[in-house]
Amino acid sequence: MRPDTHNGKTDSGTDAMTLALMALGWILADGPRAERLLALTGMDADSLRDGIEQPAILGAMLGFLADHEPDLIACADAIGSTPAGLIAAKERLSA
Repeated sequence: MRPDTHNGKTDSGTDAMTLALMALGWILADGPRAERLLALTGMDADSLRDGIEQPAILGAMLGFLADHEPDLIACADAIGSTPAGLIAAKERLSA
């Protein structure tokens, strides 16, 4: 896989599930953001815990970020990725 470079950052081809888990950690670190995630996805903490290894659930978490560009950009910056890298991971997990 060829690295993707955007705004000086390189996506080294990190596994889509790893990126999604890193993004989920970033989401859950902020209480109001975590509550918004659960409200918008219709999940509760138990269903999130139970589905953490399912690509569709992780893809939905990245979809949550994709639907709110300020969070997508902030998350990508925080975890050392790019917004394009997170969107590509979402597409791989949702396929």
